[in-house]
Amino acid sequence: MHSRAASPAAANAHPAPRTPHPAPRIEGSALSTPPDARTVLLTQLKAFLAESETILAAWDAYSDKHTDDEGWPLDEVSYGWRMVQRDSEAWRAFLAVWPGARQLLATAAVQLQHLSAGDIAPHWPSHLRELNQALERLEELRRDHAEVREARRTSGPVPEGELVDSVAERNEEAWSHLDTWAAKGHVFLDVHAAAQKAPIRRAPAPAPAPEPARPAERRR
Repeated sequence: MHSRAASPAAANAHPAPRTPHPAPRIEGSALSTPPDARTVLLTQLKAFLAESETILAAWDAYSDKHTDDEGWPLDEVSYGWRMVQRDSEAWRAFLAVWPGARQLLATAAVQLQHLSAGDIAPHWPSHLRELNQALERLEELRRDHAEVREARRTSGPVPEGELVDSVAERNEEAWSHLDTWAAKGHVFLDVHAAAQKAPIRRAPAPAPAPEPARPAERRR
């Protein structure tokens, strides 16, 4: 969902992500992921990346047609509703990747540790940090939204309009973080491909244990 500069309206609605800081420790047991399970995760990731491109292309086509020469919407209401649709589609597209997102990060981190420096592209570590930070923010948004929905449910009947607004707000805040995954998620495929080509590093064979000393013979 990364593309050319957004229109003024889109820029105001979705501020740019913050500069990434050093990534926290990534949780997960990458070495325990069976090869078949890893293939499934990467296949789901590819589907998300392809769907994200489709969502972006449709949004760009709409935005080009419904903004003036300076990038301002011709109809702010219609433009706003189309943006809500875009955010919702992006959120739904990521749902298939979400269950394995932590595992993707953990596996890539381990794979990097087993690659030689010359096989690692300079941007891979920073992209993985940004993806980790984006996932943390998405998890926080999902958790906060679930708590709000539960609080509203227990407090009494909630108008349908409020629930719709709540979902739209969550998706809007999530857009830039989903865009990070759409724009930089290909790093998982690149790291995996490099790991598949890299020679297997074997630990040096242990030195043979010294033979026990033979007892000295007694003199007769």
